[in-house]
Amino acid sequence: MRFNLLRENEERPNWQQPENIVLALSTIFLGVIVGFSSLLLSLLLEVVEHFFLHYEETAKIPAPINTLPIDRLISVVIGGVIAALIWWGLRTKTVPTVSIKKALSGERMPFWQTTLHVMTQIFYVGAGGSIGRELAPREAGALLAQKWENLLEKWHFPKLSADDRRLLMTAAAGAGFAGIYISPITGMFFSVEVLLKKMTLRTVGVSLTMSTIAMLIGSLVKGFQPYYILHDMTFTLTSFIFILILAPLTGLAGGFFRRFFQWAEKNQTKSKSILWQLPAIALMTGLVAYFFPEIMGNGRSLAQFAINSQQMHLVVVLVCGALLKVIITVLTIRAGAAGGTLTPSIAVGSALGAVLVLLLSFFLPGVSVGQGAILGAGTLLAASQQAPFMAMFMLIEITHLNYSALLPLALGIIISSAVSRKVLSKS
Repeated sequence: MRFNLLRENEERPNWQQPENIVLALSTIFLGVIVGFSSLLLSLLLEVVEHFFLHYEETAKIPAPINTLPIDRLISVVIGGVIAALIWWGLRTKTVPTVSIKKALSGERMPFWQTTLHVMTQIFYVGAGGSIGRELAPREAGALLAQKWENLLEKWHFPKLSADDRRLLMTAAAGAGFAGIYISPITGMFFSVEVLLKKMTLRTVGVSLTMSTIAMLIGSLVKGFQPYYILHDMTFTLTSFIFILILAPLTGLAGGFFRRFFQWAEKNQTKSKSILWQLPAIALMTGLVAYFFPEIMGNGRSLAQFAINSQQMHLVVVLVCGALLKVIITVLTIRAGAAGGTLTPSIAVGSALGAVLVLLLSFFLPGVSVGQGAILGAGTLLAASQQAPFMAMFMLIEITHLNYSALLPLALGIIISSAVSRKVLSKS
């Protein structure tokens, strides 16, 4: 990633130039409409969860534990069948959808197909499918940015440069994420670190402004509550010793997890085989959820379960839960489902961190299970996504961590990212 924040000889932008005025107005307008799109997707998720699983997802109750086991099984299977039919139709009977990466290269995202594709992602997660839901708001943001650029051209506004058009699209994708998870700094880093790979005052300013506006709109429904609840916020010096043990393990696991989902995406079912493969994986998910509901959804419930785990006998449950989350999520992507891998990575990392704390509790009494889970989540997320800044600030924002977590989390992310790169370099 290119850094160029304070270079003295860089020409300062003249914001009175027509192109810069258009860029500023576009940033504000897209922040608003992307924020509303994220808000609507959040409401859609709530509707699906209420209709299929009869519960309301919160940080305190992130899994449908009070839903009848047979209802959990039926919900995810029906969701898998419906999602398979929709994705099969989108991929074989109409203009196929375009990824954000291809859109940044100049390909057009078909509006109605992408809209249905985005809604289907949210629907399948709400019904219990094991996959992240963060891809949907990002794709919605990129789509809206592309359509906005078309309107600017139609209305004969001053034309933006190719770099600024790419910046608006990546910023809108990050803003979509910020509107869902109420995390503007994470949205900004997703734009400049993951997609654009260019950090300047211009890219940071546009991305952070748009993500902040989208976050404010998205918070109209959810407020500013933490996505994960951690009660013991003060990290002690013992956490530095713990992170030296944990980070190489999560770096190794994160590297392999990244290889697994890259394999799944490369070999993803695009043909009519999705009509039986995705329902089959949905059935597998439902059978596990019959006994262990935390396997359902984007991984929030498994992560919170890990944070709250205090008894040694839960080590086996957490290890099995992490392995099943990896297997089912990878197979879900392979079977044709679209979705994210950020929150599944957090779930797996949380389980590994909690397990290690429980195993080392006699030797490292100063680290709580919740703290170990959060450190595991951040380090594995950074390793699997190869985005250290985004991973660190995502955990800080969605968990409302205080300053004491910053140094051990940063140290762990550095180590895990280095280990992960070593794993990926051998692939």
